[in-house]
Amino acid sequence: MTQGDLRPTLEDVAAYAGVSRSTASRALNEEAYVSSRAREKVLDAARELGYSPNQAARSLVTRRTNAIALVLSEPETKVLEDPYFAEIVRGAFRELSARRSQMLMMLVDSREDVPGTVRFLDGGHVDGALVFASHRADPLPSALRSLRLPIVFGGGRPGGATRGLHLVDFDNEGGAKLAVQHLLSLGRKRIGTVAGPQDQRSAVDRLTGWRKTLGLDDRAANRLSEEGDFSTESGEQAMIRLLARVPNLDAVFAANDPMAAGALRALHAAGRRVPEDVAVVGFDDHRGIAEATTPPLTTVHQDPREQVRQMVDTLCQLIEGENPPPRRKVLPVSLVHRASA
Repeated sequence: MTQGDLRPTLEDVAAYAGVSRSTASRALNEEAYVSSRAREKVLDAARELGYSPNQAARSLVTRRTNAIALVLSEPETKVLEDPYFAEIVRGAFRELSARRSQMLMMLVDSREDVPGTVRFLDGGHVDGALVFASHRADPLPSALRSLRLPIVFGGGRPGGATRGLHLVDFDNEGGAKLAVQHLLSLGRKRIGTVAGPQDQRSAVDRLTGWRKTLGLDDRAANRLSEEGDFSTESGEQAMIRLLARVPNLDAVFAANDPMAAGALRALHAAGRRVPEDVAVVGFDDHRGIAEATTPPLTTVHQDPREQVRQMVDTLCQLIEGENPPPRRKVLPVSLVHRASA
């Protein structure tokens, strides 16, 4: 280092470690063809000198930013309140951090945010994107199709189509089937549902699973179902409406845990015992909710962290130039038995 420049250079690290500049560069960039001893000497030298690589210069050479965008196409309030999205953010941060990538989170709060989001993703700021955009009318997935940026979608089929897309989802219909079959095995006869918003693929699939398992026609399905928006308050109001219409209801399947918690609140207020009078099953197995309700909630288990891990695996393959075939990967779910059913 020169007296006027206190920032160590790659040449300083190489000289301190007693290796060539190219060897030091390969060691710091975790490339092959560097002996373990030389790599250790270079890393020790970098730590002792306080060397930090010039990321801008590295990007010019590798054409990589070492950053991944996590794009959540949901209103800000939904992202901040829904425990599913909290798990997605945590899982993405940990998975990308373990791979030494930076996570840049972007919220697409409304249709007006779409053009700016697309321009940013097309501007060379990130190497790829993990996108959650499950609403049927969401314009974001179609807008992203024109980009050459590697993208992997999470959750329901964006725009109702999967052709040419990489997507990781859960077996939502199968999970609903597990829930209803369990309630039937308990001898329940009148099984209603608090369905999620029907502009989302996961909610549609869960409602389909409930209906198919019970073999209901349109009239019976309409009588035994109420729609919520995945919030606790909507689950409570939907349960109140269901009880008013079907007072002898003896079981309910809620399309997520917050709505199931709301349903429990309404049942307690109506003087219905759970599970003696009405058995309740949710969907998510979010421990902060399912284990805290009274009684604890029987629910369908899904693992957002595994979903993110699979998405990141696929995205890294795309970034590295590999060409896995576009496909929709469906992750299995299971039923966790607790006291509510």
